[in-house]
Parts: sequence; structure tokens; C-alpha cells
Amino acid sequence: MLTVDFKKLDLSPGFRVLDAGCGAGRHLSEAFRYKGIHVVGIDLNREDVVTAKNTLKIMQHKGEDGGGSWFVARSDITHIPFEDESFDIVICSEVLEHIYAQERAAREIIRVLKTGKSLIVSVPRYFPERICWALSEDYHTEEGGHIRIYKRNELVKLLEGAGARCISKDFAHSLHSPYWWLKCLVGHKNDKSPLVRLYHKFLVWDIMKKPLLTRTLDRVLNPFIAKSIVLYLKKGNHYGA
Repeated sequence: MLTVDFKKLDLSPGFRVLDAGCGAGRHLSEAFRYKGIHVVGIDLNREDVVTAKNTLKIMQHKGEDGGGSWFVARSDITHIPFEDESFDIVICSEVLEHIYAQERAAREIIRVLKTGKSLIVSVPRYFPERICWALSEDYHTEEGGHIRIYKRNELVKLLEGAGARCISKDFAHSLHSPYWWLKCLVGHKNDKSPLVRLYHKFLVWDIMKKPLLTRTLDRVLNPFIAKSIVLYLKKGNHYGA
């Protein structure tokens, strides 16, 4: 399930793409399909790093890649181990809401991005996330959980203060919001609930089949109950100003 719309990115052969907080590699693997793209992923979760590596290895073995290269390692987004202006595109999807040192993380993802190049950041949207917090305290108090809810203007201010400029915004995954509300209502880790299992099957079917009806419904509902807000930004000439 992709949160970033890759059709909005000008991916050219030779580009280096960093996914900061790559998780299991959903955006890494999509970028790796493009011709001549060199993808780099970092994440603190050891299991996710292993999964991302294995996915990229399998893609290479099956010839599903675009002939570029990949590198994935454990690393902290607040101390990214790369030099200034190392990447042509930086993606940071559903990460900042977990990070206490958000200012440091924002400065780091922009520091390693080349001037004038694209940064894409997504976080849970305020209204749907607020409902999750109201329904379940465990949802946001467990270790590694969400420690804050961003309003759009707060996120823009954070990133623009670190040296980026917001170009556009988008919304994603409206059909996923009711799923998380349901999970929070019955216990956010209660995967045995019949309703949760049924809704999960529906989401998997939707992701795999992409039927026109649900894709249209998702677009119609996104302005109202999208699970995520996605910002598309450019690094300015006055980084850190």
C-alpha cells in the first residue's frame, strides 16, 4: 500500500532516493522498479530492515527492478549517516509522529537532500487520528506508538522552518480510517474480532484488485476522512534558515 504518489515525482535514471524510516520497504520497492534508481532505506526496527532487504533481493532475482542499486541499514532518523545533499529525493512516510526530537529529524531529512529536490512527508491526518486516540488509550501510549497528532499547518511550519518549501498536499487511504476506528474500539491489537478480520480482508482485496468502485470511493472520501496527509516539498536555497 503506497502513501506517496510516485506519478508526482520526477524519477530520473541515476537518482538516489532515501526512504527515512522505510519500514518493511513498501516505498523502497516501488522506487526500485524505476530505471536506474539507487534506493537507500534506513529504519530502527531490525525485523523491518531484514524484510526490506529480502524484498529488494527477490525483486533483483526476478528481474523486477529497474537495474539500479539498493542499500538498507538500521539507523536513527535523527542522526542520518550520510553527507549533506546526498539524495535527489527523500521520503519520510508515517514516521515523524513517532519521533520525540521532531525538529532534529526534520533538519536531518532536509540536510541530506539536494537543494531544489523533492521531499515527501506523510503523517496521520488530525481528525481520523484524534478519533483513534479517543477510542483507545493503548493505541497511542504503547512503546513506539504515536506521540503526537499533527495539524497540517503545524507540520508545514516544522518542515519549512527546517529549510523546505511546501509545494502541494494530498490525502490518502480514506478507506483505512474506519478500519482503525474499529480496531481501536475492540482493542487495537485484537485481530481476532470478526468485524476486524472481515474489514481487513476487504482492504487486502481492494489493494490487490484496485476495483474502479472502491478507487473512486477512496478519492471521494479522502478530503473528509483520509487516514494520511501527504506533503510534497522542495528544499530551498537557505537550508536551516
